[in-house]
Amino acid sequence: MPGDNLTRAEAHERKSILETESYQVALDLTTGDEVFRSTSTVTFTATAGTSTFIDAITRTVHSVELNGEQLDPSEVADGTRIQLPNLAEHNVLTVVADHEYTNTGEGLHRFVDPVDGEVYLYSQFEVPDSRRVFAVFEQPDLKATFHFTVTAPQNWVVVSNYPVATRTEAGDAATTVFEPTQPVSSYITAVIAGPYESVHSELVSSDGRTIPLGIYARASLFEYLDADYIFDITRKGFVYYEEQFGVPYPFDKYDQLFVPEFNAGAMENAGAVTFTETYVFRSKVTDAIKERRVVTILHELAHMWFGDLVTMKWWNDLWLNESFAEWASTIATAEATEWTEAWTTFQAMEKSWAYKQDQLPSTHPVVATINDLEDVQVNFDGITYAKGGSVLKQLVAWVGREAFFDGVSAYFQKHAWGNTELKDLLTELETTSGRELGSWSTQWLETAGVNTLRPELEVDADGTITSFAVLQSAADDYPTMRPHRMAIGFYELQDGALTRTHRHELDVDGERTEVPELVGRARPALVLLNDDDLAYAKIRLDEASLAVAIEHLAAIESPLARALVWGAAWDATRDAETPARDYVRLVLNNIATETESTTIRTTLMQLAAVARTYVEPTTRAATIEEVADALWQLAQGAEAGSDAQFQFVQYFANLAATPAHGEVLAGLRDGSITLPGLEIDTDLDWLLLEGLALVGAATGDDIDAALAKDNTSNGQQSATRARAALPDAASKRAIFDHLVSDDSMPNAIVRMTCLGWQHANDPSAFESIVEPYFASLTSIWNDRSYKIAEYLVLGLYPAALANQTLVEATRAWLDANPGIPALRRLVTENLAGVERAIAAQERDARG
Repeated sequence: MPGDNLTRAEAHERKSILETESYQVALDLTTGDEVFRSTSTVTFTATAGTSTFIDAITRTVHSVELNGEQLDPSEVADGTRIQLPNLAEHNVLTVVADHEYTNTGEGLHRFVDPVDGEVYLYSQFEVPDSRRVFAVFEQPDLKATFHFTVTAPQNWVVVSNYPVATRTEAGDAATTVFEPTQPVSSYITAVIAGPYESVHSELVSSDGRTIPLGIYARASLFEYLDADYIFDITRKGFVYYEEQFGVPYPFDKYDQLFVPEFNAGAMENAGAVTFTETYVFRSKVTDAIKERRVVTILHELAHMWFGDLVTMKWWNDLWLNESFAEWASTIATAEATEWTEAWTTFQAMEKSWAYKQDQLPSTHPVVATINDLEDVQVNFDGITYAKGGSVLKQLVAWVGREAFFDGVSAYFQKHAWGNTELKDLLTELETTSGRELGSWSTQWLETAGVNTLRPELEVDADGTITSFAVLQSAADDYPTMRPHRMAIGFYELQDGALTRTHRHELDVDGERTEVPELVGRARPALVLLNDDDLAYAKIRLDEASLAVAIEHLAAIESPLARALVWGAAWDATRDAETPARDYVRLVLNNIATETESTTIRTTLMQLAAVARTYVEPTTRAATIEEVADALWQLAQGAEAGSDAQFQFVQYFANLAATPAHGEVLAGLRDGSITLPGLEIDTDLDWLLLEGLALVGAATGDDIDAALAKDNTSNGQQSATRARAALPDAASKRAIFDHLVSDDSMPNAIVRMTCLGWQHANDPSAFESIVEPYFASLTSIWNDRSYKIAEYLVLGLYPAALANQTLVEATRAWLDANPGIPALRRLVTENLAGVERAIAAQERDARG
């Protein structure tokens, strides 16, 4: 990784002396399994007489021609950059080089399908990896047109951002020439190639153009692709966004491609969006995953306007892309699809992620300081996505929905095909809303940390409220008190349900906000701050409301209100304000009747974390056993074939801890134990097998036998994960050593191995890992690509130990290694998680 970095200062300097006009990129994908030939011809203007460099991560540079003069590659190219001396006012540069295929999901990823041996390629360029495929000025504010030509095996399909202009065949190869793009940033260009199968349709844009639609997947997965549904969601998204944004879809086609071994959920390549194959459902998935796919489809579609049509100048405004897409996709999902409770999902998952991220030592303002590419790599986080989306939701409530959309429309029209900064968006919103947004931006976008809101109320003997105030607090390190637009809900028990009987919306600001409008009302059973979830803030319940919530959480009618109470209970547990075992009881007593799939999924994930790391350590084993027993009982009592039943079985397997649990898992696999409506399909069978591995009731031979029946990409990943879950210390150490020493494993295998390795009930298996983990960190960072390094730094940290020994070892490494800020950030976040777990354990011990 060293030498691959680009600083903001370098990018600013380069931008000051040149402007890019066009790229002609020719790729030859027929040159073998390791490298491909790339010819990049770049036309650009510059300040005459200056010098600069172009980015190109190459194996071999064959030639560099600048304005008709051949430059010696051995003198100007170092494998990462090519120096360009003595520029003219108008320049033409041609670089011919061999670039390497990757198996890390960065650059041009190469995958061989184990089912049929076919080769599939896809590109992933964000943040800085188009330079792995062609010579390029790799920064978002040097936009240009791109004209791709790709030579590939004759039986392959080749897709790029714009439609095919011509395709000619010659022997076993075919050359596809694509129409040139509009001016775009290099990171949203794309090339996808291989024997993909596809289905096609079209729609009519708001400006009358016919937009071709395509959906692609590997041949061995294609039978599971529900293309009609994906087309339906896509059409709904087009209609919604074109109407709300007031700007037609800006590109000439819209392809969606499901590609193997993808690191993220999706990528907004202009007109050629790539998605993880997790969204091709070969087995039953939860409703939470189904809804997440819809949100992701609409998230990427929103990027066609916000991010692709109009792009940030530098990565400090990455949030402008991601926060907007988070907000837009959630409101579109709620208003244009059948997933009408999308804001409940947003509260349960995204805001939980944001609150967690915002309490780490590495938290940062939404508008982050990005000094170089390594800074931005670690900034694809809960602040950039979820906090930013939450803040935008509050901004919409403050300026008004109509004014917000009008301002966004004006922003798109004024800056189409250009680059912007935050001030450009705020200028348009100030014009349409009439509000001054500078102070709002300072408080919400340029400061870090999350506030906590608590009610303070007094009542008389008759239960009438005599005073009501909202108290706001902030962390010592981030003491900003912010204005919040929020609602207060009053809930009463009526016919067995907790129903909202009154709602008051107001602005909260400062440490104390009096609410005289609530004085004189009868105190309700439950007072809920931030009802309807308008504000970005943690909330606490008053003592009486908390008691009612614990006893009657399942009776709250509103899914969003329930999610807020679930979230408040989780926050209080994470903050060591309430005992961890109280959270366990709350979940086990109320989860059976929860209706929202993502709320169930998020809550069970949090329950597992509490049982394994937040309870007082001497009670850990008993708590895990209690939780697993309860989940099996919940599964048996759930509605046949329901989403809840499915999730209870999944998490029973995840938390299995005893031989008896192993017997149930084995019975489910062999059919001797059944549940009505539950099918043990391929992927669920793998989860059950991993649970058996977790309790020591499965062997390597058992995993090999399962893989022989499912020797697919998914099967290989599941087998790797199950093997890594074997519980003994020797197995954990062997997996660790293999991951650290073998740099040939593809990204998906590395990631799944880490997930399985972390899956453990007994933390003592990790005691021998502490010293070798810290000894390997610098070499991992230096020798691996960013994504693989991230997987290993986070995935091999022995967090399950959650003890003072690990804290001291982590601090010692940080003290001894002041360099590499991005690596230190990851390690610091690891440490913060352990310190929080220890605080929770100590609170749980007090009862």
